[in-house]
Amino acid sequence: MHEVDMTRCLLLSMHEWKQQHAPRVPKVDRVHLEVGSFTCVEPDQLVVTWSDAVKGTWLDGSELVIESVPLVGRCIRCQATYSPDAADGFRSPCCQHPMEEIVSGRELRIRSVAYGFETASPPPTASCPTVAC
Repeated sequence: MHEVDMTRCLLLSMHEWKQQHAPRVPKVDRVHLEVGSFTCVEPDQLVVTWSDAVKGTWLDGSELVIESVPLVGRCIRCQATYSPDAADGFRSPCCQHPMEEIVSGRELRIRSVAYGFETASPPPTASCPTVAC
């Protein structure tokens, strides 16, 4: 199951990101992720795996928002870009040359993180005792 491994990688990346904000701990609302259609990752399953993995952690309640990136190939012979189709053996529609270059569709990256910080109340002001003279 690729989704479990991908979730582990995402959690490691988010932990490193959290370290950059230390000592403050960000409150994450959403993690926007780009997932290529040629990654063999099922987006719906990745969302479920994420939700289960973050329970009880500093990411609890955060939402994983996935943007699908389509598979795009480039023909080395004719330099055309196209949307490869498995039914056609991923061949170029122009010259039937096999796909050798992938332009997009293998992405798995964090695009952005929607977060904030808890607003701490200001420290109480110490009042000086009045001394009667």
